[in-house]
Amino acid sequence: MEEASESFPLSREIVAGSKGRSSEIKRLLRSDLSEMTPYSSPQLVAKVRLNANESPFEPPAEWREAFLEAIAIVRFNRYPDRTAWELRAGLARLHKVLPEQVFCANGSNEVIQSLLLAYGGPGRSVAVFEPTYTMYERIARITFTEVVKGVRGEGFRVKPHLIDELLSRSSPSVVLLCSPNNPTGVPEDEETIVHLLEKAPGIVVVDEAYGQFSKWSALCLFGSHPNSERLAVVRTFSKTWAMAANRLGYLVGDEELITSLELVALPYHLDSVKQVAGALALEFRREMEVAVDAIIHEREYVQGRLASLPVEFWPSGANFILFRPLEYDSGTVWQRLLDRSVLVRDCSSWPGIDNCLRVTIGTREENDAFLQALADSL
Repeated sequence: MEEASESFPLSREIVAGSKGRSSEIKRLLRSDLSEMTPYSSPQLVAKVRLNANESPFEPPAEWREAFLEAIAIVRFNRYPDRTAWELRAGLARLHKVLPEQVFCANGSNEVIQSLLLAYGGPGRSVAVFEPTYTMYERIARITFTEVVKGVRGEGFRVKPHLIDELLSRSSPSVVLLCSPNNPTGVPEDEETIVHLLEKAPGIVVVDEAYGQFSKWSALCLFGSHPNSERLAVVRTFSKTWAMAANRLGYLVGDEELITSLELVALPYHLDSVKQVAGALALEFRREMEVAVDAIIHEREYVQGRLASLPVEFWPSGANFILFRPLEYDSGTVWQRLLDRSVLVRDCSSWPGIDNCLRVTIGTREENDAFLQALADSL
C-alpha cells in the first residue's frame, strides 16, 4: 500500500481496520479472479522511455489549437452524442465504408471486450495464436470465454496448416489475430486472413493496432470476400495518431455486427471530449502519415544497427522490435539499460518468447541512446 499523502493522512486505526476486512472482501470476489493481478506495464523514471509502443511525436500543434477551441464550447452538463456519429462518419470516409459499419470505444481493448461480451461468454471459446497480446486472454477470462491456443510457426507467422490444426480440435466463436502481432511485430499474409474467413466458424477479428506501419491491411477484404460479413478489423488512435492519452479505438465491420456491439456497450460510453479529439485528428491525416513514415524510417535504421550486435531480432512491421540477447539473460540486459536511463519492455515471461525484450521506435536521438546503451550492456 502506498504511503498516505500529507494532504490526506490515514490514521493507523483506519489502515489496520481495512487490512482486517480484506480477507472478507477477497472471499466475496469471483473465484476465477482471485489469482489474477491487475494489468501493468512499468512506468519508471527514465530519460528514454521505449517500453509502451507510444508515438515519439506529439499530435500537430494545429490539432491541439483546434481541439482546445472545440472543447471550449462542449456542454459538459449534457450527455455526449450516444452514437458518436460525427466521429464514425469521419472514420467511414477514411475507410470508404458506411458510418453504420464503424463502432467506437475507449481504446481497442474495450472494442475487444465488447466483441467477447457479444460473441463469447459461457460455453463459447476464442482462439488465439501465441505468442501474442496478453490482454486477449485476460479479457476472455473476465468475460467467461474459454481460450483455445494455437501456435505460431517459423518467423512467428500463422500459416494455414496451423489454423487447420487448431480448428480440428475446437470450434471457436471468435478468432483473434493481431497483425502486425504484438510483441513480435510480424504482420500476417493476406492468405492467412482469407484462410481464416473460409475455415473458421465464427467471427474473425484482425487487430490492426499497428496496421498503418505495415504494407497490407485486412480492410481491403471488405466487400471483396464472400465471408467478409464475419470479418472485424480493429484499430486505435494510440499509436499512429499519437493519441495514447486519449484512449480511443474503433472497429470496422458488418452493420449487424456493429449492432451487436451496441447491445453490450454501456450508455454514453464515449465522452464528448474523446469524440471531438478523434474527429479533429482525422482532419490531419497527412501529418499522421508523415509521422508514420518517419517512424518506419527509424525502424529500419534501428534494425540495421541491431544486425551488428550480439542479438537475435525479428524484422518488424510495427513501431517496435522484438529482440533476444545472445550472451546475457534478458533481465540483466533490461536492468543495465535502465541503469543507463533507457526503459524497454521485458517480454521474457510471455509464452514462446523467452529471454526477449521489446523496444519501441523513438526519435533518432532516443534510438541512438538506446543503441549505445544496448551496446554497452552487451
